[in-house]
Amino acid sequence: MTTDAPAQPQKAKQKLARLRRRQDFVRASKTGARFSARLFTLQMAGQGAGDDPESRADARFGFTVTKKVAGAVGRNRIRRRLKEALRASGGLGARAGRDYVFVARREALHAPFADIVTQMSEGFARLDERHAANQRRKQKDRPAAP
Repeated sequence: MTTDAPAQPQKAKQKLARLRRRQDFVRASKTGARFSARLFTLQMAGQGAGDDPESRADARFGFTVTKKVAGAVGRNRIRRRLKEALRASGGLGARAGRDYVFVARREALHAPFADIVTQMSEGFARLDERHAANQRRKQKDRPAAP
């Protein structure tokens, strides 16, 4: 058992929403924004619930660890480490109404827990900046309403 997990036990928080259907993973891969880090690639796509903040569902998360990365034990350990980093940090600024997919790399198996949390927060921040920039560009390109 590793000792690099958070020292303070967290109170029972709300369970993170998960991506369960293949089409959600594929949509994030094909149409979403992407952030590459040393430990994983983070993909983001909108849930398609419209722009109304009240109608948006919570952010959903999916984790992909391929057979190229490690054997079954290693893949499960990587997935557990990523999930725990996300849960312990409270989502790190993930936005409601968006789907996030973490595609793990081999280095995530032995990386310090703090590095995982840091790269997650950086990934969420960068994807949020890109999304905001795309929204501004779309608003600018639209013709003025009569």
